[in-house]
Amino acid sequence: MRENLLRWSFFLIGLIILGLGVALTIKGQRFGVGSWDVLHIGLSKQFGLTIGSWSIIAGLVIVIISALGMREFPKIGTFINMATVGLFIDFFNWIIPDPTTLQWQLSAFILGIAFMGIGGGVYIAAELGAGPRDSLMLLIVSKTKLSIQVARTFMEVTVAVIGYFLGGPIGVGTVFMALALGPIMQVAISQSVKTLHLALGIEPEERSAR
Repeated sequence: MRENLLRWSFFLIGLIILGLGVALTIKGQRFGVGSWDVLHIGLSKQFGLTIGSWSIIAGLVIVIISALGMREFPKIGTFINMATVGLFIDFFNWIIPDPTTLQWQLSAFILGIAFMGIGGGVYIAAELGAGPRDSLMLLIVSKTKLSIQVARTFMEVTVAVIGYFLGGPIGVGTVFMALALGPIMQVAISQSVKTLHLALGIEPEERSAR
């Protein structure tokens, strides 16, 4: 019971941090937006709906692709991630005021990148099911044996190019985010797993056994 509570707490907190991070980068979009948001904004321009709505729709498509690639049914956490992150993005985008100066936009953008990487690492560490995009990243890792950092960077760059041709905005910040998210997430996953195992009282040898 205690373990489930801790894991779900990590999972939900991670999703909230992730949604906040995405919203902050959108507020600092003068410097560009994240690769997936280039795609979501491009789809929004072409077909309407909110950025968060397209996050959910794209997530559903990716869940199906990842499930077929991994040949296993996604965990419940994957579906919760798919349904809630888009809502968190729209919610935080609504309540956070638009930055009025270049300095505040830059601060929002940089803070958003950090929150996205940290939030992703925290919820993945809970092992309740990776989100659609991270499931795709893990699929790439399993099929190519690349590191999380390399797989994430490859995925981010590819999605940004597709989004650009749909009319999504790309800036210097988009390139920076594509290169920075992988390393931040890799560190966040490692530290979050250690913290969770410490809270659960799991010894190092037990961690490796798992």
